[in-house]
Amino acid sequence: MDQASPQCMDDDSSLSAYQQDERLPKVVLHFSVVPGATLTWRVDADSTLCAHGARLWLTRVNSPYDHWLEPGNAFRLQRGERVWLSTDSERTARASLSCTLPARRRLVRRWLGRLAWLGLGAPATR
Repeated sequence: MDQASPQCMDDDSSLSAYQQDERLPKVVLHFSVVPGATLTWRVDADSTLCAHGARLWLTRVNSPYDHWLEPGNAFRLQRGERVWLSTDSERTARASLSCTLPARRRLVRRWLGRLAWLGLGAPATR
């Protein structure tokens, strides 16, 4: 994935059913999967994987099923899961991974949740 290119986009996607909030910008990462190579990563944010050019093989760590994505197909990935991706084609497959940038309020809420988990909580008023 050393030839990946992140892009910020604000377009009307055909996958609008998956978008949580259409006003938020979307990040799209394009990359190639060469024949014989297997890519693996842990998903950092809820995202959608789309296949382009050739069929892709996808498997997830806690799933008993393998998935074959034909060009044009999309697959929803959840934050925190580990995935493996490869191709059975003799030519390089292209893929795109897209996710919506989180709203800033979620970042604050996440940090407050971490503080509460650590037992620190919000600062007390005097």
